[in-house]
Amino acid sequence: MKDSPQTMRLAGVDIGTLTCRLLIADLAPGGGLKEVRSERRILRLGEGVDQTKRLSGAAMDRVIQCLREWRELIDVSHVDATAVVATSAARDAGNRDEFLDRVKREAGFEVELISGDEEARRTLLGIRSGLPSGVTDVLALDIGGGSTEFILDRSGQNPVVQSIDVGVVRLCERLLHHDPPTDEELRQAREWVARETNAVAIGMSGYQTATFVGTAGTITSLAAMAQQLSTYEPARIHNYQLQLSTIQELELTLLSRKRADRAGLPGLEKGREEVIAAGAIIIRTIMETLGMPAVLVSDLGLREGVVIDLARRARVSART
Repeated sequence: MKDSPQTMRLAGVDIGTLTCRLLIADLAPGGGLKEVRSERRILRLGEGVDQTKRLSGAAMDRVIQCLREWRELIDVSHVDATAVVATSAARDAGNRDEFLDRVKREAGFEVELISGDEEARRTLLGIRSGLPSGVTDVLALDIGGGSTEFILDRSGQNPVVQSIDVGVVRLCERLLHHDPPTDEELRQAREWVARETNAVAIGMSGYQTATFVGTAGTITSLAAMAQQLSTYEPARIHNYQLQLSTIQELELTLLSRKRADRAGLPGLEKGREEVIAAGAIIIRTIMETLGMPAVLVSDLGLREGVVIDLARRARVSART
């Protein structure tokens, strides 16, 4: 039940390159989000998109089946408004209109295809909603399946958003062809990430004094692994300080094992066995390149930002 007649119940869905996420939450007037239901599923919508520039039929089928189930959950939850967004894989795919039409026809959702800048803006809304008190200037990092966003947000200035087309799925498909990756593949991967990171750093002057915050599955998974959690515990993940030295150790552990042998490692989400190694390479290389000794982990990100943005728009609409 809703807490009061004034409470809005909202639903947000993030259709990512690797993972799809659902959040149903209540928003009381002047208050924060109170989670009612959340889910995430690794569905790999972007599988093969880097090479083919098309979403495969099988990938679309997986996502649409999930969305149909979530449509039922949303309907029985009696939400006041719903927002559904799609990101990198859909942006890059030549047949994205076919996918969006199928989602509307088969799952009943109108999907908003958001730009990298808009993805970053809503991700920042999610991150900002859960930062510890006293944190002002932020350099946020969102490692996705197809791209990675850097968001520098400082008091009194407009946020600076830089996006690179390096994500965990794209890195695996483009360079990491062996299991485990060869030394040459690792060298090429690190060079690629470092080169892209150096390019975006030029446009983010003053980032060194900001609090470095990371969101999304790679960073939260590494935080869970660092603590050897047997089950995912958001309270222990959120605002955890993940040290670069720990990431370096975890990367070594992951790269010393074949994909199948990573399954069952404490804290590693099922289905992430292949891409977690790519994620570790990306976050380690970015932190070394930028000179960041630690990252503050946020369990909140785009999914929460979608709901917060939806709430703001609903309030404006209610006043007009």
